Amino acid sequence: MTPGLALFYGGMVRAKNVLGMLMQNFFSMGLITILWAAIGYSLAFGGTGPWIGNFDFAWLHNAHLVAPPGLQLTIPPALFMTYQMMFAVITPALITGAIADRMRFSAWAIFLGVWAVLVYSPVAHWVFAPAGWLFKRGALDFAGGTVVHVNAGVAALALAIVLGKRRGWPKHPMRAHSLPLTLLGTGILWFGWFGFNAGSALAANGVAVQAFLNTTLAAAAGMLGWLVVERLRFGHFTTLGAASGAVAGLVAITPCAGFVGGMAPIIIGALTGAACFWAVHLKFRFGYDDSLDVIGVHLVGGVLGSLLLGLFADASVNAAGRDGVFAGGGWSLLGEQALAVAVTVVFSFVVTLAIALVLKAVMPG
Repeated sequence: MTPGLALFYGGMVRAKNVLGMLMQNFFSMGLITILWAAIGYSLAFGGTGPWIGNFDFAWLHNAHLVAPPGLQLTIPPALFMTYQMMFAVITPALITGAIADRMRFSAWAIFLGVWAVLVYSPVAHWVFAPAGWLFKRGALDFAGGTVVHVNAGVAALALAIVLGKRRGWPKHPMRAHSLPLTLLGTGILWFGWFGFNAGSALAANGVAVQAFLNTTLAAAAGMLGWLVVERLRFGHFTTLGAASGAVAGLVAITPCAGFVGGMAPIIIGALTGAACFWAVHLKFRFGYDDSLDVIGVHLVGGVLGSLLLGLFADASVNAAGRDGVFAGGGWSLLGEQALAVAVTVVFSFVVTLAIALVLKAVMPG
């Protein structure tokens, strides 16, 4: 998925910044893969503490033999570690879209490693690890709505605030240089999301099939939702709008994929596509320079998907889930989803802001 993201972003930046954007994304595949093997996986899934893991699996010690505490895996532990590595790699890569054109590669490289350890691993532990405090409270996140998209989206906001605006923005238009490249990236992302979501079932079963179906339904609905609102607002459709709407739908269904059924993914995708269309324009009102709309699509889409799960969750789809409001489960799940979103937003924003301010002080310019 990360190469697809690189192409998606690479087509949206100005021509002079394409290689820089591609390199920032591909470098995540190098650095985070090694960091994940060294300590990231252990901090996210090791131990039984509610806040952070330990170093039981550091440097992959016994990671190929022992499953994380509380997980009853039907796949080899080494495969689970590798699969979770994909999440760890792409999450900080998402942030690059908000800082396009204005962060030196050396500063990005340091930020990338520090953020992965101090922000991603703790949040992953809270939500994904059975010992995590949000997991124990009953918050649901099938494939990373909070851990990946809300986390990266709010980090992108903090970093964009610290870095400031691009020279000439918003007075001068900074149009995408290659929409065909962006569409190619969108297609790769759409395909890769099947593994992202359906793979989170960790088995070839009915939940995986439902997640697969929900993923493509939400992407299609997200595209249409965005385009309808775009046509009503501006009188025409755009290619970038189609791509952005599809990604918005994919983001929103990520936490829901294995927990909802029926028409729910279509409703979730359409609502989120429409909402994200409006959200991407908030940067002009509030003055933050979100270059490639990471905040408007991933933060807003992740928040909406996580909250809508509290309404549409259906335990008949997945026995490991819970019933949401519309399935007769009451408001409890929605409350837990709201709590998970809120703490992820606050924690990620504050820690990211601190990392960015320190880097700005020691690496000015």
